Amino acid sequence: MSARAGKLVAFAGSTPNIGTSLAAFGTAFRLASTTGKRVGFLCLNLKSAKTHLYLGIDKPEITLDGLRPELKAGTLTGDKLQQYAFAPSRLHGLHVLFGNLARDQAEYYEPEQVTRLLDASREAFDLTVADVSAYWDNAATVCAMREADHRCLVTTGSLTHFQEDVNRWTGQVGAQFGIAQQDYQLVLMQGKYTHAGGFGMKEIRKETGVISLSELHLAESVHLQLDSGRLDEWLAAEERHAAAFDAVADPLLRKLNWGERLKRTDRPWLRRLLYHRGRER
Repeated sequence: MSARAGKLVAFAGSTPNIGTSLAAFGTAFRLASTTGKRVGFLCLNLKSAKTHLYLGIDKPEITLDGLRPELKAGTLTGDKLQQYAFAPSRLHGLHVLFGNLARDQAEYYEPEQVTRLLDASREAFDLTVADVSAYWDNAATVCAMREADHRCLVTTGSLTHFQEDVNRWTGQVGAQFGIAQQDYQLVLMQGKYTHAGGFGMKEIRKETGVISLSELHLAESVHLQLDSGRLDEWLAAEERHAAAFDAVADPLLRKLNWGERLKRTDRPWLRRLLYHRGRER
């Protein structure tokens, strides 16, 4: 691994189809656009890669399965990964590697291959955000969660999502791989699932025992953008859209010690935001 290796943040869902990819991508976009650093986004949902669809690309030129020969041969480098990643100007420095589209090959990804990919991404980017599956039955989820410098576990206010699934992640499966409960930042997706129980942060923290918890409020309109393939446009169109992800991005900035860079920014609105948040803490 390169001596100047970047950091790795992994996002997993306590349950499938609750908005984990949205939380991961929005946070990655926010970090890239506010810091000016190189941020890589890896879609590691080996059986349900959808990031390209959220960005309006039906058939991406380069996807994870296209890199398997180089991963198997051990020839993938950070420079090559940067060339393969999708990075349009409106993503503000975010580099996206689209996921595996050959679902029947998901089981053939070996831990060594995933580790090589993560090493190349650490070499290429200051920060890598890896979006992984809600299941631990594949090398991508296991390797990314084990090797991450920071782990975000996304859940909702639905009792079935946080009571049973989170405890299985943090108390059973994760523990088998040496990941302690305090190693997770729980991300509570609010809005879409308010009808399914309505439990808040206090109840969820008490039930799960997870101390680090962020609450993510997103407008319902974002789901229309996912269906129409305009997620990047929605994030870039208005500051308030991207700012919604600060609840997750801010703890990461503090953990990465990137706060000082933000305080020197030439964007007055961001200086004011950081000033007021600093006073609140």
